[in-house]
Amino acid sequence: MADRDIAIIGYAETKIVLRSGRHVYDLAGEAFSKALEHAGIDKSEIDGLAVSMPFSDAGNPFYSPILADYLGLELDWCQVTDLGGASVTGSIVRAMAAIKMGMCETVMVVSADAQSTINKGTIDAFRTEFQYPVGVMGPPGYFGLLSQRYDYQYGLDFNALAKLAVVQRNHALANENACDKLQKPITEEDYFASPMISDPIRMLDCVMVCDGASAFVVTSTKRARELGAKHMVHPIGYGERVNVAGADQTPDITLVGHQAAGAKALKQAGMSISDIDMIQPYDDFLIAIVLQLEHLGFCKIGEGCDFVLDTDITYQGDLPINTGGGQISAGQAGLAGGAHNLSEALRQLFGEATGRQTTGKSNAMVTGIGWIPYARNWGTSAVLILDAN
Repeated sequence: MADRDIAIIGYAETKIVLRSGRHVYDLAGEAFSKALEHAGIDKSEIDGLAVSMPFSDAGNPFYSPILADYLGLELDWCQVTDLGGASVTGSIVRAMAAIKMGMCETVMVVSADAQSTINKGTIDAFRTEFQYPVGVMGPPGYFGLLSQRYDYQYGLDFNALAKLAVVQRNHALANENACDKLQKPITEEDYFASPMISDPIRMLDCVMVCDGASAFVVTSTKRARELGAKHMVHPIGYGERVNVAGADQTPDITLVGHQAAGAKALKQAGMSISDIDMIQPYDDFLIAIVLQLEHLGFCKIGEGCDFVLDTDITYQGDLPINTGGGQISAGQAGLAGGAHNLSEALRQLFGEATGRQTTGKSNAMVTGIGWIPYARNWGTSAVLILDAN
């Protein structure tokens, strides 16, 4: 992948809105049109479509071709990715593979959801049989248990989580696409005073489910030059781990798949972790950032909180983290939430992050997290490395 023969030449992100009242197809259409405009190309150039499965149209077995019809596209390749918050990074690399195999030439990757307006998603299996009856109700319950275990094994410094909450909120205040409901400054004292949701998870540890969409134009570098692309960002490394420790009946629930996925992405990119200029990690809960920093190799296992406290993680700092506010302070657009982190990475690398633009940064790491299995940590871990050179 490090040969830079694939390029992202345009992107777009809608405003993230709580209960927008809009349909997922409407949001996807807005992001699609804006991404074409940003890339400076005509719709006729798009012959491939990769989409993330949304909660707001869950159960539709024809979501991707119906969306293609809604967008007025005639395609050579079309697919849906159902890796939850890791879907958008997964869609980027699947689009790359399709282009390299000659199945299509230019792909629009679309990630949209209107979960706070309508949620058709149901997840049964072990949840309704084993978890819900004992009161473990959804992600806050799972992450509460995970946080307790981490605290028991390593010690969880809540001052680090408070710092993450404040830094990300400050970044979101400079992001015009962030949810208006979250456009309020907070302090570390506010973090500690926020209501307990699932001990030790506080309200300000959690995402707010919203509506929104993002879209990305992916093509070969050769075709990008032919199209006269003004900007190019290259995906140069990717790793994905699904169902980490799946064969282990008594796993360490603090283990995450980013250790393997990150190592693979870095190897493909020909980089070490110290070469990474910024990171836009998936952040449904603040502790997820700490775990990813550890398992990606920015610090040792169990030392993530110390790393956060000792590092300048602002957009002006040594290792900028979630410079658009992350999902926790910008809003989580349902299963399209991970696309916010990717949009922000591209915005930074394209030099378009007004009010929070990093300087001297030419690459970014973007991560994804998808679903939570029984008695283990999250089920899908993804790592994508982007380079603007």
